[in-house]
Amino acid sequence: MTSGIRRAGEDSLLVETGSLEISHRLDALLRADRPAGVVEIVPGPETVLVTAPGADLSGLRSLLSHLLGTARDLGAGASMAERSVTVPVVYDGADLDDVAALSGLSAEEVVERHTRRELVVGWLGFAPGFAYLTGLDPALHVPRLPTPRTAVPAGAVAIAGPYSAVYPSASPGGWRLLGHSLMAVWDVTADPPAVLTPGTRVRFRAVAG
Repeated sequence: MTSGIRRAGEDSLLVETGSLEISHRLDALLRADRPAGVVEIVPGPETVLVTAPGADLSGLRSLLSHLLGTARDLGAGASMAERSVTVPVVYDGADLDDVAALSGLSAEEVVERHTRRELVVGWLGFAPGFAYLTGLDPALHVPRLPTPRTAVPAGAVAIAGPYSAVYPSASPGGWRLLGHSLMAVWDVTADPPAVLTPGTRVRFRAVAG
């Protein structure tokens, strides 16, 4: 995607970063020194949405252009104060055996591959605090359920396609359930309310139920 900045509604600017890595760097730069008037920063796979009701969007556009250049110039090897989180998981999910069958692995091998890699929060979406974790072992890239469940409990640990996730709250969902965690990843009283913020590095750890 060609990098650029364009208007998104009355109060927002959408920065086209061209990559998830640059989105994470720009997000970190904005949060480290939040510009006046900015109330929301939403990084995506190749964009960052910046919302600033009533602010001078022309001035904000100039600042974002400068910060985007800084994010690019940091280079591929640079890191922006990354956080690491370990999520304990009881691997007792309703779809664990089906995932094993789809991937040609045993259930034990599915767990081993899910816990082996360090994943990275790409972006939040679908529901508040729902983090799309990138870097899943390709052997575990399985399709969503043909028919989504009407209710998935909070704490459910799941996979779908190239992503893994921890459901932050009870909701419908079509991802395949590997297990559950008692770790709360969403708390509206906390700052920030999401434990798994964009750029956070995540490891799953198998624990006894």
